[in-house]
Amino acid sequence: MARRAEMVEETRARLMRAARRAFAEQGYAAASMDELTAEAGLTRGALYHHFGDKRGLLQAVVHQIDTEMAARARLAARDAPDAWAALLAEGAAYIEMALEPEVQRIVLLDGPAVLGDPSRWPSQDGCLEATMEAVRDLIARGVLKPVDAEAAARLLNGAALNAALWVAASEDAASVLPRALEAFRCLASGLLAARS
Repeated sequence: MARRAEMVEETRARLMRAARRAFAEQGYAAASMDELTAEAGLTRGALYHHFGDKRGLLQAVVHQIDTEMAARARLAARDAPDAWAALLAEGAAYIEMALEPEVQRIVLLDGPAVLGDPSRWPSQDGCLEATMEAVRDLIARGVLKPVDAEAAARLLNGAALNAALWVAASEDAASVLPRALEAFRCLASGLLAARS
């Protein structure tokens, strides 16, 4: 039974690797399922069995990349001098990833076009929970104003996500990025409690 589970996992991984490459290089619409499955050494039947269809495969790839992005953002926050700086660093790291071609095309352009509102993707739930926990902690320590933690977390995550979407969709992403980061930091700073 364990061998069967390993085979299933290996098949899924091969399909996802091939899809990730095809979606990044060609985009979702142009990616051929026949070429993708041939590259993986599998059949279309394997794709349909494991993911339902091309959209299901995109959903799995987006989830994988989005989860990696969240982990990388947390890593970027690890060296921050305090919890507030860590929260800002996490949001900024997420926005900066919009410059990466794979993230840009798969997660920020094709993902929303095919899968709908990114704030409703299951992979975003973990990000929201982590942000709410950080906001609650900062409120309890008097760093942030005593606002509704869920509302603040949703707005912070939404600001970072929309900034990343803007960067990804812009014709000159490198010049948009610093503007997006500055605006994100200014908006987030509005939550800070007044210092006496």
